[in-house]
Amino acid sequence: MYAVIKTGGKQHKVRPGDVIEVEYMDVDPGSAVEFEPILVMDDKNKPHVGKSLGDARVIATLVGDTKAAKIKVQKYRPKSGYKRTQGHRQRMTVLEVLEVKLGGSVVKKDDAAKEPAEKKPSAKKSPKKAAKKPAAKKRSSKKSSSKKSASKKSSGRKKAT
Repeated sequence: MYAVIKTGGKQHKVRPGDVIEVEYMDVDPGSAVEFEPILVMDDKNKPHVGKSLGDARVIATLVGDTKAAKIKVQKYRPKSGYKRTQGHRQRMTVLEVLEVKLGGSVVKKDDAAKEPAEKKPSAKKSPKKAAKKPAAKKRSSKKSSSKKSASKKSSGRKKAT
């Protein structure tokens, strides 16, 4: 079972047991966070959207805070000696998803480990044997080579008299 949640202006696909980084949330470490705007939920290959998600919940616990990779911002105006450089590191919150629930069905972190991963249907290969075609023979034309040698002799410039 998975759900698509929206937090910090971004969408995240989460399952119980996942550890995700989201935009900074001012929450105490170890406290539980419940995500309300759930966009899509999949319950045993049955997608739920819209009104059927009214009682759906995703509960996560706060693991800690980190900072994202540094972004360098540079401004430059040619021929005027104007250069500005500034750095920025976005604060991020690390969350661990504990459970995803839809109405009466609840999938917790421990249950998710027992579920087998979703398998994609593999394409079946049919035993087709391609018939081998004989290779095409290359023809050598002596006329084209004689034209090339003739074109090399004349350089295309007129001699000055």
